[in-house]
Amino acid sequence: MEKIRLSKLMSQQGLCSRREADSYIERGWVFVDDERITELGTKVYPVQKIKLHNMAQAQQSGQVTILLNKPVGYVSGQPEPGYKPAISLVNRESHFQGQAARRFSPVYLKGLAPAGRLDIDSSGLLVLTQDGRIAKQLIGAESGIEKEYLVRVEGTLSKSGLRLLNHGLSLDGEALKRAEVIWQNRDQLRFILREGKKRQIRRMCELVGLEVTGLKRIRIGKVKLGELPLGKWRYIKPDEAF
Repeated sequence: MEKIRLSKLMSQQGLCSRREADSYIERGWVFVDDERITELGTKVYPVQKIKLHNMAQAQQSGQVTILLNKPVGYVSGQPEPGYKPAISLVNRESHFQGQAARRFSPVYLKGLAPAGRLDIDSSGLLVLTQDGRIAKQLIGAESGIEKEYLVRVEGTLSKSGLRLLNHGLSLDGEALKRAEVIWQNRDQLRFILREGKKRQIRRMCELVGLEVTGLKRIRIGKVKLGELPLGKWRYIKPDEAF
């Protein structure tokens, strides 16, 4: 059995992100088999027991995760010329008043980052979090969490085209994972994906002769967009989990 870097193992075990792990190690907040570890780059065996100091646990419990109903025209990640980042919508005024949870504080913007992307011309559920555990859960290499979309289309879709949307298409030289695609109504499809390639749904539709005219994400895992108004945000509830 080979040793691996402690921060990598902590991330793999869902304890925190690698960046957080290095920070905790530097502060002396990580114990391996009850021995305090303070040296970055330390390697351990995968079977060794890792424990976080209660200071690290307290810091994690204070981290926020936000659900935003992103409008079209905002970029989910780094801002582009002429466009605003979705995080600019997270402020006191746009906090959804239907939720009487903790109040907004600018401190919650520090380290807040999107856990996954949503194209500039798409709307719907976007998750922003300070918590590396949630980010890994949603966008980690091994993440298989479902994401559900309502997709308005133009064009004619044959039965064979619908079968291909469900399984059989490739993008960037790689076969896509099986999807669930059904007609929602006369001009709208419902997509459920377990991966997130760049502009995946639009490109899938192009391959079967459809043009996407509207795309809205309505669910990530067990968390639904629900009645959250466009351009508004709320904190994830204590009883919600992806």
